[in-house]
Amino acid sequence: MARILGYIAASLDGLIVSGEGSLDWLYKYDDMELGEHDYRRFIKRIRTVVMGRGTYDFIASDPSPWAYADQRVIVVTSRPLDNPKGLLEICNDVDALIARLRALDDGDVWMVGGGQLQMAFMERGALDEIEIYVIPEILGAGQPLFPLTGFRASPTLISAAVIDKGCVRLHYRM
Repeated sequence: MARILGYIAASLDGLIVSGEGSLDWLYKYDDMELGEHDYRRFIKRIRTVVMGRGTYDFIASDPSPWAYADQRVIVVTSRPLDNPKGLLEICNDVDALIARLRALDDGDVWMVGGGQLQMAFMERGALDEIEIYVIPEILGAGQPLFPLTGFRASPTLISAAVIDKGCVRLHYRM
């Protein structure tokens, strides 16, 4: 059975995208030394990438080559994709998707991007673990790590570590 994982960065004030809709605040941390937790190592164990429509649109707007050519990519959306970038599967039923993902046995699943889809998975008990990289930036406005839906949980802390440039890595089991 595949594990469904979150791996995401958030500002100190709990935001993942600035008020201007930008990730520029995060890019200056691209050269952080993460050792065994480095994104390049993480992505190698991922077989399936799942993202919402907003995350897909953001990634697809980047002119660089499609970053997920080595993974199965599922975009959760109810709207058609014009000129999709990369090979994609489209899904509009989160419950059916979770059942499909749970049946996989060929590698882990990564929930990419925004907290809305991750929250939908958490509400259904379908996010197994999450790594949150807290970046020492205060943005003041933007998109929160998780939308406030009324959902409550008490994840179990697996590890916490200070990493490069004053950042902190938090790893939880849901």
